[in-house]
Amino acid sequence: MSIVLGAIADDFTGATDLANNLVRGGMRCVQMIGIPDGPLSPQETAALENVDAIVVALKSRSCPAGEAVADSLAALDWLQARGARQIFFKYCSTFDSTDAGNIGPVSDALLERLGGSQTVMVPAFPVNGRTVYQGHLFVGDRLLNDSGMQDHPLNPMRDADLVRVLSRQTPHRVGLAARPVLERGAEAARRHLDALAEQGVRHVICDTLDEHDLEVLAEAVVDFPLVTGGSGLGQALPGHYRQRGWLADVTEPGRLEPAVGGALVLSGSCSRATLGQVAHFLTGHPGFALDPLALAESDDHLAAALAFTRGHLADGGPVLVYASADPEGVRAAQATLGIERAGRLVEEALGQLARTLVDEGVGRLVVAGGESSGAVVSALGVRQLRIGSQIDPGVPWTQAPLPGRAAPLSMALKSGNFGGEDFFTRAFEVLPMETTP
Repeated sequence: MSIVLGAIADDFTGATDLANNLVRGGMRCVQMIGIPDGPLSPQETAALENVDAIVVALKSRSCPAGEAVADSLAALDWLQARGARQIFFKYCSTFDSTDAGNIGPVSDALLERLGGSQTVMVPAFPVNGRTVYQGHLFVGDRLLNDSGMQDHPLNPMRDADLVRVLSRQTPHRVGLAARPVLERGAEAARRHLDALAEQGVRHVICDTLDEHDLEVLAEAVVDFPLVTGGSGLGQALPGHYRQRGWLADVTEPGRLEPAVGGALVLSGSCSRATLGQVAHFLTGHPGFALDPLALAESDDHLAAALAFTRGHLADGGPVLVYASADPEGVRAAQATLGIERAGRLVEEALGQLARTLVDEGVGRLVVAGGESSGAVVSALGVRQLRIGSQIDPGVPWTQAPLPGRAAPLSMALKSGNFGGEDFFTRAFEVLPMETTP
């Protein structure tokens, strides 16, 4: 098989976010959970037939840079073996990273392996309020460092100037494609990128204020061996693949099977958006708050969460189990347990809840947070997701085949910052259910 686009995402929800936009652009897309470490099953092999794009989801956003580079290069090799015409390195629209990486080191390694001299950095996702102007990243009307991201527990972002941020992560020159250039169209953008390349500029931060800017950039870089950024660019690229004859028109690229089974929400994200979604859900539905300190003391707290959830699932659900807390609560738990242990306790608990309750009949599962989503899909043994229709910008329903289940598991893996206030309730309202004869 030969695919048009091979994507490497640095976390699970980011992968789904990109895959969602590729489907919206008309591409049939499958997301792989990690790099397959052996032969695919016949079911997995069949799912990769007649697809246009594959997104490999890694857990490389916050790990050591050397590990992120090694995993990303292994994913590149796997995708190139499937004939990918172009490679997309996907990271968060808030450019989550530290001065040590991992955006710069991974981009450098991929570009060197592909033999390219330049790539673009397009994190913007305007429909979700992520824009870039004069190289500065905005979340809504706030600079990145005043948006709540300055309190991120793993990668606090305290500088909105992306040229400056990326320059601390790479030994190569970083430049800017500013809005006035994009206003003149794709040809002007290409000439500007060529001029920067002649000056030795390897990475180009791209201003992006709206969908038109994304279209200009997509046309300008469709022939680049490597593009990088958020998922906004992913929706703009398919149209230009189609113009080159690489992509056929497909009806219903995101069609999934009707869903079956109970409805459960698991939330580990502490973003402002997710905190609002938790509060909204709890006004009309049951929820259980996971406490990392209580999880550390004994297994009784997890047992109580399981008993609570089982009882309310029997009433028809949906049910929420959440470890989402405000910055003060997060800092308090981290101060007692340490950052790594506090996060690990929550992820392990959410993974165990998912595994137990899916085995008992949950068939519709929403997970909030990239780290939480990674823990849950790992606990479930999910290796592959077929991408379906969008719930909110950046978040689609997906389906995963699981051993021993006649019907696939329907899952929505939500980045902490994405989704409207009513996301947790509306997600289940828009998912078609299997009808009983």
